[in-house]
Amino acid sequence: MPIFEEVVYINPFKRLFRSRDKPKNSLSRGRYNFLFGGTTSGKTVNERTAMQTTAVYACVRILAEAIAGLPLHVYRYRLDGGKERIAQHPLYYLLHNEPNPEMTSFVFRETLMSHLLLWGNAYAQIIRNGRGQAIALYPLLPNKMEVSRAQNGQLVYTYYRDVDESSLKPKGGYVNLRKDEVLHIPGLGFDGLIGYSPIAMAKNAIGMSLATEEYGATFFANGANPGGVLEHPGVIKDIQRVKDSWNTAYQGSGNAHKVAVLEEGMKFQPIGIPPEQAQFLETRKFQINEIARIFRVPPHMVGDLEKSSFSNIEQQSLEFVKYTLDPWVVRWEQSLQQSLLLPSEKASIFIKFNVDGLLRGDYQSRMNGYSVARQNGWMSANDIRELEDMNRIPAEEGGDLYLVNGNMLPLSQAGNFYERSIPVKKINEL
Repeated sequence: MPIFEEVVYINPFKRLFRSRDKPKNSLSRGRYNFLFGGTTSGKTVNERTAMQTTAVYACVRILAEAIAGLPLHVYRYRLDGGKERIAQHPLYYLLHNEPNPEMTSFVFRETLMSHLLLWGNAYAQIIRNGRGQAIALYPLLPNKMEVSRAQNGQLVYTYYRDVDESSLKPKGGYVNLRKDEVLHIPGLGFDGLIGYSPIAMAKNAIGMSLATEEYGATFFANGANPGGVLEHPGVIKDIQRVKDSWNTAYQGSGNAHKVAVLEEGMKFQPIGIPPEQAQFLETRKFQINEIARIFRVPPHMVGDLEKSSFSNIEQQSLEFVKYTLDPWVVRWEQSLQQSLLLPSEKASIFIKFNVDGLLRGDYQSRMNGYSVARQNGWMSANDIRELEDMNRIPAEEGGDLYLVNGNMLPLSQAGNFYERSIPVKKINEL
């Protein structure tokens, strides 16, 4: 658990200097924003109920696991313009292995990415040593965080800690954190400081998906039979008794297809809309594509293979890396560098994800690409072997040599080569 040094219970002046507000489905403070969010479909949509939609859950899981599974390294710029990995840097172990004693790097990045996709912001508390170096990172829930601006213009992060979150005394209350104590990865927003929730922006689309799912569940719970009206030729004295007896005998999937016995000239008239008329299946399919469109996830990655083939799936996978993952990767890299690197390190050290593994393609395509690179002299054997996770060839055996084809010469040297190849005597004879 992170160690909070300052706990403030009530501060009447802390909300006087607020940053520009972010759009949220809230009737109260930020920590309650997941409790509210009415939609035109009548369903309450928030960050937690949205995850009950299979499409939202699939999209969030795909993106979170993709970011969490990418190799993350710390590099240093070399004098010759290249780069080299710094495995001895304190941040390397923090980002590559475990950010805190309770989490692995995969779990930490997966958690923050899920926060970023659901709330539009990801926060983590930075624990530093006496030299200012980051030694631990602990994720913080975005719905409990508020960003404000102090009188001196500096950003202040106010986190609400529940009573059961820590055994420290006093328990619970507000915790004020400085900007250098918080890793903040904002999503798309209006002011550049705070991102807004994608769930809040697309709540009507997600609400419709929840409504259609509930409609289908209710429909089949009633034995796939629509509702109706019981008609009686006379006057019913106890309407509730008749309704209760009918529901007890014929309502629910366990009573489906039972033979109904109507007394005293009663008639049953169904009034429900059949699913084929309401285009139930088409609506559910469209909402899956709609939610996938919100997160920019290809439909085939959420199980929609209707318009997919081998060729376009491969192309869509490459576009997923280029147009979906790359913006998130850049957002992560720049936020990590801004918050975790010391001011003296920012000119020479950088943090970078490795996405080459997602762009490798199939084996044959990689080998053809390596062959072209090898024959044209811009990749050595060791360069190729490193990309394929193979051991290096010793330099004395030619592993670092860059070779070119002997039949390729600059046009200006073609004549000189001809003259050097034929003796002068033979040239005169010609």
